[in-house]
Amino acid sequence: MRTETSETTLPATFANRAHAGRLLATALAPWRASNPIVLALPRGGVPVAVPIAEALGAQLDVLVVRKLGVPSNPEFGMGAIVEDGTIVLEPSVVTMVGLDETTVKRISEDESREARRRVERYRAGHPLPSVAGRTVILVDDGVATGGTARAAARAVRRAGAKKVVLAVPVAAAESVVRLETEVDDLVALKRPHGLGAVGDWYDDFSQVSDQDVVTALRAAGR
Repeated sequence: MRTETSETTLPATFANRAHAGRLLATALAPWRASNPIVLALPRGGVPVAVPIAEALGAQLDVLVVRKLGVPSNPEFGMGAIVEDGTIVLEPSVVTMVGLDETTVKRISEDESREARRRVERYRAGHPLPSVAGRTVILVDDGVATGGTARAAARAVRRAGAKKVVLAVPVAAAESVVRLETEVDDLVALKRPHGLGAVGDWYDDFSQVSDQDVVTALRAAGR
C-alpha cells in the first residue's frame, strides 16, 4: 500500500504537534483495518502519535531512538541507536568528520545509556510490546536527515513486523527518497526541498518533556 497525500489542502504550517497528528490520522485511515500498533519516537513524536492512535483505535507505545551526534556539533547526526541496540551509522558522515572507531563506540555507549534511562522512565522498564506479524506505524514530528527513522524502521523489521509505515507531518524531500526503500509506506504531509529546521513548520514547537511522554502513555492506557 502507498498512501497518497496532497499538500494543496494543507495549511502553510501546523498549529502544533497535535494538530499535525490529526491531519496525519486522516491520511492513515486506510491502515485502520490492519489493526496496527502505533510507536512514537520520543519525545516529539508522542503528541503527534496520540490523535493517530485514537483515530485508528490502535495501541500506542514508544520506541526509544537516540541520535548519534558528532562531538563538534551534537545536532549533526552520524547515525542513531535504538533501545534494542540496533545501530545505523552514516559512513560518509563518520569519514567526513574524521571520527575513529573508539570515539564512535564511546558516543554509542553514552546514547545507549540514555536510551535505557528513557525506557525506564517511559515504560517503567517494561519491554516493548511484540510487533511480530503486526503492522507498525512509526510516528515522529518531522524528518530531516532520516537517521533516527531509518534505525527505527530496521529495528521493528528485525523484530518481525509484517508491515512498517513511517508517518510524519513534514520530511525533507531528499530523505523521503532514501527512506521509502526502508518502509512499506511513507506518509509525509509536507515534503519540502530545503527543509530547514523541523520546528519552522510549526506555529508552536514547544519542547516536550519526559513527564509529557509519561502522561500521554498513561492516558492511552499504557
